[in-house]
Amino acid sequence: MAEPAVGTLPVWTVELTAQSATATQELAASLGEQLEAGDLILLNGELGAGKTTFTQGLGAGLGVRSGIISPTFVLSRIHPSTRGGPDLVHVDAYRLGTAAELDDLDLDQGLESAVTVIEWGAGKAEQLSDSRLEIALLRATGETMAEPGGELVLDYSETEDEDPRTLTIAAFGPRWADHRLF
Repeated sequence: MAEPAVGTLPVWTVELTAQSATATQELAASLGEQLEAGDLILLNGELGAGKTTFTQGLGAGLGVRSGIISPTFVLSRIHPSTRGGPDLVHVDAYRLGTAAELDDLDLDQGLESAVTVIEWGAGKAEQLSDSRLEIALLRATGETMAEPGGELVLDYSETEDEDPRTLTIAAFGPRWADHRLF
């Protein structure tokens, strides 16, 4: 594998809005249908922003076995494909402090044969591949995401599914140079 150019600029970015958890999953399923073995996705966002919700939709699009939950305490879960496509490796790097701790999970062994999603991967996982998607999720409640002249409203309930989410997708590396998703 080529040494990745960490810190380079994205080849493209797009910002999307999903009006609910269901819409987030549908958007992710659409993305999952376009992914291939070897693709790396870094999901970032505050607690409750929808990273695992997004991964559930991604898994549906990939055709992996249902039952995706956050791997917070086990750090990594493998969800096998049910239709002969790539498996989904789902990692939660929240409790990991450094890229070296992430390396201890030996993710590079399955990186070429699976789609790998790493929650909280910013600053820890960019070196795993020369191509990746970085997806930032922002979830806010209220009538608008920000009051005029005010700050973002972030006092949402984890059980509230009708909050809109803003997803910013940045694509890095040669895999995405000529492949735009949305």
